[in-house]
Amino acid sequence: MFSGIVECTGEISKVINHEDILSIEVLCPDGFNKNLKGGASISVDGVCLTSKDNGNKALKFDVIGETISRTNFSKMVAGDKVNLERSIKASSEIGGHLMSGHIHCKGKVIETQVRENTKDMFIEISNKYSPYLIEKGYIGINGCSLTIGEVINNGFYIHLIPETLKITNISKLDLNDIVNIEIDQNTIAIVDTVNKVLLAQKSS
Repeated sequence: MFSGIVECTGEISKVINHEDILSIEVLCPDGFNKNLKGGASISVDGVCLTSKDNGNKALKFDVIGETISRTNFSKMVAGDKVNLERSIKASSEIGGHLMSGHIHCKGKVIETQVRENTKDMFIEISNKYSPYLIEKGYIGINGCSLTIGEVINNGFYIHLIPETLKITNISKLDLNDIVNIEIDQNTIAIVDTVNKVLLAQKSS
């Protein structure tokens, strides 16, 4: 599990396409891989990946087809910046909201507005997941825990503060860029439960 509070960004140093998996290596800042062990879970742009070793020289991961199809990893190239977060511990402070690192869908940046210290973006997602877009609710974008602004049809605004822009790769996003979207699991549970109750009432 993750908190959605990105610790730092890393740089993709190697991307190798195999027949059935994508192997990637990520250079990370000093200290991020401290006490890292093979098998550890790391959020890479919001995707929960398993470290192949202790990450001494670079973080190494294998990405399967299901993950590639749901994320922006198919477009990943050496030099790209990715958001990184180690998995949380039981004693960790949850500054954002609980995230699993299991991406639901991709989103597309439709509009951006950059101000002196802040940035606004409008992102569209699949119609399948639009019922779970609730103003002031949580959403994960490239591993960042963010608050949903105004919702319009199958899209929504986000309003980014200087700290988020400083630490994450969201500051680099531009028109038509693709992002990884994780819908808040509590929101899914509530919306689905309400819909089932309403359907049952109509049927009775």
